Amino acid sequence: MRAARLIKMVLLLQSRPLMTATELAQELDVSERTVTRDALALSEAGVPVYAERGRSGGYRLIGGYRTRLTGLARTEAEALFLSGLPGALREMGLDDAASAARLKVSAALLPSVRDAPASAARRFHLDAPGWYQEPSTPELLGPLADAVWADRRVSARYRRRDGSDVERALEPYGLVLKAGVWYVCARVDAGPGGQDSSGRSDASRDFRVYRIDRFTALALHDDGCFVRDETFDLPAFWEQRAAEFARSLLAAEVVVRVSSAGAESLPSAVDRAAANEALTAASAPDELGRVTVVLPVESLDVAYAQLLSLGPEVEVLEPPELRARFAGALRTAARMYE
Repeated sequence: MRAARLIKMVLLLQSRPLMTATELAQELDVSERTVTRDALALSEAGVPVYAERGRSGGYRLIGGYRTRLTGLARTEAEALFLSGLPGALREMGLDDAASAARLKVSAALLPSVRDAPASAARRFHLDAPGWYQEPSTPELLGPLADAVWADRRVSARYRRRDGSDVERALEPYGLVLKAGVWYVCARVDAGPGGQDSSGRSDASRDFRVYRIDRFTALALHDDGCFVRDETFDLPAFWEQRAAEFARSLLAAEVVVRVSSAGAESLPSAVDRAAANEALTAASAPDELGRVTVVLPVESLDVAYAQLLSLGPEVEVLEPPELRARFAGALRTAARMYE
């Protein structure tokens, strides 16, 4: 533990011209007294750490000292590619590895560009969760992330949307953070017989998506590691599956007539992709510039809430029950404003 701290202290001093005892104590999560002892230990070991006293003093390396302790460990190298996602790194338990990797990279940079990481951090920050959502870390994210990095099979208990629990042996391929919600893309483990629980062979087994906050139990599988399918493309798979999921939600259709202003606002009121596709296939404008579109929607209740926001810029034509609901709402509103 102390050896790792001493290495980190050297890398910090190598990446910055001068650091105070307070700054080092905060970076190393120790007391200033421990910083003093560590600096003395480094000096006795031959590392030229020099302490400058006074208000503008601190610790620095002298004589252009450079350490060669900048080789990245595997976990540090992997975490480095996620260093723009501090919250995700913290939730997966990789923040220490990412911190060490950033220090090693900074220490290896030329002095003229050594401030580049800090400059980028001051100018860019990614906040993944959506508005009005309280982000929470799934309890089993850490162990599952470990299994993903190590290609380890897991035995899991998963709670379905209807509240029932199922047992699954999974090969977890990748993690996805979408709008503050964590998902794992996994294959159902084929097992010794080469078939999954539904009887499909290894070649035909598909990948599935599970919400991690619905896992209620997780354990590493006794069989150890699985052989990863190197053709699996996580970003492409997620893009396809997300598009399929979005389309699956649009289980109903409504026919509406929208004005030019309504057509402009429609993608903001309903599913954007569905609205754009419907407008592309719309009828030619009538004499008032209105077009008729067939719009996929999640349900009639959802369509009512969404389309009502467009007010007089949209007229519901079908189905009759939704048109009657709009007519009743507008008559009620008219009486209120008379």
